[in-house]
Amino acid sequence: MLLVTGVNGGLGALVLAHLAGREGVVAGSRTPAKVPAGTPARLVDFDRPDTLAEAFDGVRTLLLISAGAAEDDVVIARHGAAIEAAERAGVEHVVYTSLSGDGDHLPYALAHRWTERRLRSSATLSWTVLRNGLYAELLGAIAAPGPDGVITAPLGDGKLAAVARADLAEAAVRVALEPGTHRGRTYELVGERALGGAEVAAALGAEYRPGRLADARTALVASDARDFQVPMVLGTYSAIAHGFLAGPGGPGGPGGPGDLAALLGREPRPALEVIAAGR
Repeated sequence: MLLVTGVNGGLGALVLAHLAGREGVVAGSRTPAKVPAGTPARLVDFDRPDTLAEAFDGVRTLLLISAGAAEDDVVIARHGAAIEAAERAGVEHVVYTSLSGDGDHLPYALAHRWTERRLRSSATLSWTVLRNGLYAELLGAIAAPGPDGVITAPLGDGKLAAVARADLAEAAVRVALEPGTHRGRTYELVGERALGGAEVAAALGAEYRPGRLADARTALVASDARDFQVPMVLGTYSAIAHGFLAGPGGPGGPGGPGDLAALLGREPRPALEVIAAGR
């Protein structure tokens, strides 16, 4: 049995769509009633570890989609509870959606690296780590033109090896359905062409006039962003602007160019097309 967590939105929802109607697939959700019809669902709430023993019963492969959108201590507690429950339940293999190797300068990298380390230290679990690059959809959101048609995101001359979220979902499905083939592997799943503000502006018919990080901070603080999200977004801007997210896998990373295409069996979707379609 394959259990997929985090299926009510984002990457998890795309993964579940690929697996719809397939036997032996179960969705794990805090709100099982909201899981699309046709896929069995179980209550999975990482903030309530008592729910996990029953949820993981009979599961051979766990596709653990990162439970982010929180402070590090919360995310680490969630992932730790999931891995401990998987060990107790006799799960054989965990596929974890992590963060690309070149993302170590990002404020949200620590919880991902902790989870990778915890999986590698497990005495019973085999594992595969999918180090996902930042989404093309994210770049489209943080570098969106204003009402005047000007992109002021503080990206400087930096670029991002952005990747389509749909491609990451498809890659996760391929690995999770044949976990033995990918045992002990860490894949760097990033775009093969890095994009900056100028390229995004050209694709959207906008103008690019990059602003300052201080101005972006002021705007974020005045928005409805939660406190912990402000440094996350600013850190992302800074890492892109200063050249840390432009290359597949990062210096010395365990994966490399072509990991995503190899898993997909085709060329990845061009990130600019994804961004343009999102507008």
